[in-house]
Amino acid sequence: MPIRISGVNLPDNKRIVISLMSIYGIGKSLSSKILGQLRINESLKTKELGPEEEKMLRDYIEEHVQVEGDLRRSVMQDIKHQKDVGTYRGLRHSKNLPVRGQRTKTNSRTVRGNVRKTAGSGRKASAEKT
Repeated sequence: MPIRISGVNLPDNKRIVISLMSIYGIGKSLSSKILGQLRINESLKTKELGPEEEKMLRDYIEEHVQVEGDLRRSVMQDIKHQKDVGTYRGLRHSKNLPVRGQRTKTNSRTVRGNVRKTAGSGRKASAEKT
């Protein structure tokens, strides 16, 4: 049976340090730090963990780390606060434009919804009458 932490099933056949990264809010460095604190070997596969290690891991993450729903809610509140205050970052969020200083003349197609406005896009074929 797969290990379930914070509402997420961890993949069985990956190393525990990698499978913890499937939880929103836990990256590679935090995963390594958690396993170091609990003295769990990083090279173990998820399915090789014993029930006591599984319980320690679940308890530690739920007590000490903000993950999944709580973290998503917190991030959304921070963005909403920036919009309400009227900061530059808040305005960029509300216009769905890049927030962290990226250029927008080119290279922001994914943020802008794959808008393609090129000079030749509205031309008629040369064989057509004008």
